[in-house]
Amino acid sequence: MLKSNYIYEKSIAVFRKLGGIVKTSDAINAGIHPRTFYEMLSEGVIEKLSRGLYRLVELPPLGNPDLISVSKRVPNGVICLISALAFYEITTQIPHEVYLAVSRNSQVPRIDYPPVRIFRFSSSAFTEGIELQKADGMSIRMYSPAKTVVDCFKYRNKIGLDVAVEALKLYRETKLFGVDEMIYFARVCRVARVMRPYIEAVL
Repeated sequence: MLKSNYIYEKSIAVFRKLGGIVKTSDAINAGIHPRTFYEMLSEGVIEKLSRGLYRLVELPPLGNPDLISVSKRVPNGVICLISALAFYEITTQIPHEVYLAVSRNSQVPRIDYPPVRIFRFSSSAFTEGIELQKADGMSIRMYSPAKTVVDCFKYRNKIGLDVAVEALKLYRETKLFGVDEMIYFARVCRVARVMRPYIEAVL
């Protein structure tokens, strides 16, 4: 058992303050002693989500645990492509890995779980269209629906043109659809000419 109720409550309070999902290093830097941290783990107060990432067991079950885990591990990354499509419900694809965009020269930590597929974006193709989306009460960086659809056309050779075309059609049926926004991102990503006939077909 934990030796001190005071230490126990204080450590739980630190987890809550940090959003309930915390990297080991952040917990220790916030004042939780390593011994207390591992006592909390052995007592079932916290649970392991992935390597170096833990959450309070008292929290409601996560609806998007993989997205949360990867976003915490790679805070400068952006959820993209099929993972973002699935979040916005504009695809019939089921992502079996987390699709993550990072800047071209950034270093990505080794992630054993969940499976992650990295895409290196350059310059404005990386920085444009990033939004903060709420998932399980936490903010995660994700490209907007319009930018996500455009990215699917940009990476059509890697994920399939059929996936990109389906995403465009399903996006067209939502209230989020904005043709001007999509054309803007198509120019940013240099796929405006490729996308033009597909956009015209759904308008």
